[in-house]
Amino acid sequence: MNSCQEGPNEELLQAIVEFNRGDWFACHETLEELWVGAKGELRAFYQGTLQIAVALHHWRNGNYRGAQILLKGGSDLLNRVPPVCLGVDVTRLIKDAGALSDELSALGEERMSELSAHLIPMLRAKGKGLRAKR
Repeated sequence: MNSCQEGPNEELLQAIVEFNRGDWFACHETLEELWVGAKGELRAFYQGTLQIAVALHHWRNGNYRGAQILLKGGSDLLNRVPPVCLGVDVTRLIKDAGALSDELSALGEERMSELSAHLIPMLRAKGKGLRAKR
């Protein structure tokens, strides 16, 4: 797999399900395997998505600073790839990560656990019907 224009492979499909059900650490592990061997836009896609998964893991564990740093870093990496990569709606993920970061900033570290669940990003695959339930 060399291009964002291709469809998702089995490992990415697994990572999408893990991400969307809130298994962000497992998603990180799955994406890391893909990221290690990737180059160019695919490397940025895998690493950016991985960082957003880890940001969510940090948020759940009360690590405000880690969550904010990785939300920004992941979004910065994803801004290097096309709007849709391997069938995943990258534009939506960047937008959702930004909304999450903004809300965390508004809540602050002391109230970060009050984050509304509807602000937690989901990985959406264009035309694939892969939006897993939580």
